[in-house]
Amino acid sequence: MEKSYTEQIKSSGTSLLFLFLSILFFLLFSWRISAVGLRLFSGLFAFLGFFFLFYVFNFRTLEIGINSTQLNLKFGLIFWKTSLENIRKARLDDSPAIIKYGGAGVHFAYVKGMYRAFFNFLEYSRVLVSFKVKQGLVQELVFTTRQPDQVLTFINKRISQP
Repeated sequence: MEKSYTEQIKSSGTSLLFLFLSILFFLLFSWRISAVGLRLFSGLFAFLGFFFLFYVFNFRTLEIGINSTQLNLKFGLIFWKTSLENIRKARLDDSPAIIKYGGAGVHFAYVKGMYRAFFNFLEYSRVLVSFKVKQGLVQELVFTTRQPDQVLTFINKRISQP
């Protein structure tokens, strides 16, 4: 019997999107500086350029670890840990398309009356876990995986054990 599940996911598409956005905002910053000097929008473009550059590096790899007691997710400097005892159920993500494809990396949204945390890339399947007890404001957690059936089987076997 498996004792743990681990997976590392990378997304060239998502990394390229963030790189494109970073370059775009740095080009807009350069254009704005040369046109009018350092003003509010120049600073905003520089901020957005650095913001998406951070995304390029921080959201390069999603690490998933599930053992007999805990679910761990790590996206660069950002991580999430939850006890399997706190998981009420696990299933495929049912978020509306605008939420499902409206962001990559780590983000939060209010969906179907629940506050959800997302650790995801755009192009892979997603698993949703509902908590028995909220973690902060978060009632549900959604994360990307290449093996949703395997992840669901692994979690559901452990949360249904006495």
